[in-house]
Amino acid sequence: MRFRRIGVRMAIGTLLACCVWRTESAPPTGTPPARIAFETNRDGNWEVYVMDADGGHALNLVRLDNRLEVSDIQPAWSPDGLTIAFYSDLDEYQEIFVMNADGSNPIHLTENEAWDGEPSWSPDGTRIAFASTRDGNGEIYVMNADGPDPINLTRHDGDDYAPSWSPDGSKIAFHTNREGNPEVYVMDANGAHPVNLTRNAASDTSPAWSGDGSKIAFASNRDGNWEIYAMDADGSNPINLTRSDAREGAPSWSSDGSKIAFHTNRDGNWEIYAMNSDGSNPVNLTRHPLDDLNPAWSPVR
Repeated sequence: MRFRRIGVRMAIGTLLACCVWRTESAPPTGTPPARIAFETNRDGNWEVYVMDADGGHALNLVRLDNRLEVSDIQPAWSPDGLTIAFYSDLDEYQEIFVMNADGSNPIHLTENEAWDGEPSWSPDGTRIAFASTRDGNGEIYVMNADGPDPINLTRHDGDDYAPSWSPDGSKIAFHTNREGNPEVYVMDANGAHPVNLTRNAASDTSPAWSGDGSKIAFASNRDGNWEIYAMDADGSNPINLTRSDAREGAPSWSSDGSKIAFHTNRDGNWEIYAMNSDGSNPVNLTRHPLDDLNPAWSPVR
């Protein structure tokens, strides 16, 4: 499920002139624990935060200086946990950046007048898949991890968004409306052999692979409101995990496959929750009066 920020996007100058990036890291604790990156508007504009997997030590990684019209969202961890890719409209256009996991050394990867977002790393860390409207509609692209040589993988008249790379690097899941309603598809990593996995009259979006590649979590409104589902990687055995009257979206698996983080408005505003992978024991991790969205669970080194 994609969330659009509504507001004025303005050219605001160069990176160094417009912002101050926070470079402090969380308190040292020996072996780095699992962490969850997410986006939040708790500081007045949308920024990337990181917290411990239990919700502790929430830290703003991208602190912008009085630029409330700027959004930094959609964090995605590199496989080694050292780098985070994200979307930002800091510069004139809406682009993909990368930064160190402590928020330092932000680098601008894409440079295009269209929208580029929703980054997803290949499991070997050499490439980043992303969605872009540079060809007039939403398409899935892949580029080298340092930005050059973007390639359009989908080349379809429909809108394709939210790529998610399989753990073995051979497949990319995504959602598309090419059959009239949003469905979860999977294709080879070179764009070949796209297959509809969900085949449901409702909307199915935001696929996320489990660490062993056997499952795909996704968001669906097939039960009348948005819920988190999981299915086998071939599309069989879809199961509603959340069964809530609220709205849920943006599932992200822990590296060991035991938990799924997601966002939900069941407490009146958007919060990050984590539950067991069978849907049991949902826990509110953020507990903040403002909105927290799009969790991304870090790999454990």
